[in-house]
Amino acid sequence: MLYKASIILALAAAINATVLDHISKRNAGLEVTLTEIGNAEVKAVIKNVGDKALKLFTYGTIFDDAPVEKINVFSGEEALPFEGVLRTVEYTNLAEEVFYTLEAGATYETEISAAATFNLETGKYSVSAEGAFAYAEIGSNELSKDAVTYKSNTLELQVDGEAAKKVRKSLPALMERTVLQSSCTGTRRTSTLNAYTACVTRARLAATAARTGSATLFNTFFKTTATATRNAVSARFSAIATECGSSTSGRTTYYCTDPYGYCSSNTVAYAIPSLNLVNNCPIFFNYATSTSGCSYGIDGAGTTIHEFTHTPAVYSPGTQDYAYGYAASTRLTSAQSLANADNFALYAKAVQNGCS
Repeated sequence: MLYKASIILALAAAINATVLDHISKRNAGLEVTLTEIGNAEVKAVIKNVGDKALKLFTYGTIFDDAPVEKINVFSGEEALPFEGVLRTVEYTNLAEEVFYTLEAGATYETEISAAATFNLETGKYSVSAEGAFAYAEIGSNELSKDAVTYKSNTLELQVDGEAAKKVRKSLPALMERTVLQSSCTGTRRTSTLNAYTACVTRARLAATAARTGSATLFNTFFKTTATATRNAVSARFSAIATECGSSTSGRTTYYCTDPYGYCSSNTVAYAIPSLNLVNNCPIFFNYATSTSGCSYGIDGAGTTIHEFTHTPAVYSPGTQDYAYGYAASTRLTSAQSLANADNFALYAKAVQNGCS
């Protein structure tokens, strides 16, 4: 199968700003300042200007070592597509290492290369950082229902496109292109194939329900009952069912041996949309293939659906991770819900398990 890179629309700036209106927030006094330090490179300084220490959840944030979406990059009014990694993570039994404690008055500094996760040509770009940190109370690893918000200054950068492309080429590349990789053997291969099978069943049920099922349930997850929207959601689920239907042909590359090294603590799986690549992490294989009930916990079928919504080769545009879990995901607006992976995974599980 020939490699074909695809990308998904990066909507983080608009989404983050609106999401903050729909989730519980804590004004903790985080100050984020960006400064230019090189071609397409910025330094981020985060200062806790509040009077209490903050134990911040690092995944998917400026503190994350992985190439996640740490900054927003705009060319004029257009947000550039993000080409990094998107994770599925556990939100219980969190390891201490997934947190960073920022004492009152303390600062944290890091350098960010925009060229590592955005395709930059020669020209002018606007760069900023905005969003919300999940956090735990000091002495606990249980995430609060609140969020710590932040918004940086905006930088105007003049980028040398040729130099930026050299940075991008320095990232690891995977040239092998099949569907389920031969390195997936034994029980891991069996678990992955079982998740594929369960994904087909769940996605097909969701496709039918999205089109003709309960309008009330659909509205819970997507905040609309418009026919066009229901048909679009149904089409995505149908595409996912097709992708899950075979391990020897398809549009994605599927690993279970972590070729990029992003399976850190509490990471269940991850996707790299620009490569249409999905990888199951060791934690994935600890979960059941499919679970009953309406607690909306993690299982193999749901994780597979979640990750396949990210890959634009399955259905374009791919989704992002703007919220995780039932509580946060069902607070999103309709537009945000349609761009959030967990809304699809959770809706499909609700349909299959008869939740209301």
